[in-house]
Amino acid sequence: MKIPVGIIGLALLLASSLPGLAGPCSSQIDAMQARIDARIDAEAAAGPEGAESVAATDHHQPTPKSIAEAEVRLGDITARYAAKVGQAMARARKADLAGEATACEEALALVRKSLGE
Repeated sequence: MKIPVGIIGLALLLASSLPGLAGPCSSQIDAMQARIDARIDAEAAAGPEGAESVAATDHHQPTPKSIAEAEVRLGDITARYAAKVGQAMARARKADLAGEATACEEALALVRKSLGE
């Protein structure tokens, strides 16, 4: 099964908008993010290359959102799939911040299922 590359970008984008407080499943969220990051790195190395954007030629670093959009354009992932995983990670983080361990674990289970784990 090919692992979607844009998931990391989308997840990082969503994660960057939330405060960094530790909740009941923060360590599980961090571990899931690390797994997503590792998979995205592997897929990016193995997948097709896209054309460089104007921003890239101006030495601007890609944002998580721009990486996800590029992977959707290259056909590595579908927009729906990237959104599903990104939304589940956002739900996990929100539940974690609210101290809702069960809701957090359910959201992470959805991410694992989406990743084929």
